[in-house]
Amino acid sequence: MKRVIERLLNLLAFLLTTGQPVSAEEIRLTVAGYDQENDEAFRRMFERDKDLLRNMGIPLELRPTDVWEVEFGYVVPRDEYELPDPGLTDEERAALWLSAQVIRLGGQPSGPEALLKLGGGAMSGAGEPLAADLGESAASLAVAFQGITERKTLAFDYRGRRRRVDPYGLLHQRGHWYLVAADGGEVRAYRVDRGSDYSVDGPSQSFERPAGFRIRDALPSLPWQAGDEDLEAIVRFDAEVAWWARRQLAEPAVEQPDGSLEARIRVANPAAFIGWLLAFEDRAEIIGPVELRAQLLDLVGGANDE
Repeated sequence: MKRVIERLLNLLAFLLTTGQPVSAEEIRLTVAGYDQENDEAFRRMFERDKDLLRNMGIPLELRPTDVWEVEFGYVVPRDEYELPDPGLTDEERAALWLSAQVIRLGGQPSGPEALLKLGGGAMSGAGEPLAADLGESAASLAVAFQGITERKTLAFDYRGRRRRVDPYGLLHQRGHWYLVAADGGEVRAYRVDRGSDYSVDGPSQSFERPAGFRIRDALPSLPWQAGDEDLEAIVRFDAEVAWWARRQLAEPAVEQPDGSLEARIRVANPAAFIGWLLAFEDRAEIIGPVELRAQLLDLVGGANDE
């Protein structure tokens, strides 16, 4: 996938800088990545790349190279490709610059070139820029993104099993990338960095996302819902804090005669769940399961010993 992206960028840069139609043979001899051993291999590769550019909305056109229209070449019209000046304010350009520094791909933050093209100036600053380093996840994200855009089956290893899913989208939440996909008719969310050996398989356009589907709705919104465990916690909240607990819970809870609240809560991340319960101090008690109650008591006991 990385080679395909590099080749497309090389082709696009060449077409934008020539300023005139160029033949397929000139592209083959000039653009890095097209040095195929035979004509048929080059033709297949070039046809695929043309389709990819056009699918991305890039206006690749075939125009005559001379006034007699004997030979034809390819060109990307700059007036159709380039965006008009969006007229960003200074505040909007500053926000855009900060956003560009937040995410790193391949360990490097974005450069200032894109911002300069939007009418911004070089932003002064010192020290290491704010960034979320994607590390080794960048390669997995690229494969997952290919499966999503081409609507191909995505295969990967996850929690000791090989998965084959229909990838619907990617979402970044709480410092991690999640893949939302249909697995056997059920929509699930997978943490990308916990999977491995990602690959796409099968024909393009092999599935359709359901009408009105929203990626964010498929990902748990509460911290203790995103994890690898599957527990049902039974918790009793005192009457003084019942109203506050009810506002934060996703599951229905049963009010007791004394005004307290008893709730059964699905827990996938025990550490996050216990951290949330500690905010209620001694007004929330885990009734079960025993192992989750023990984790809370150990944590509270250790804090008291200190």
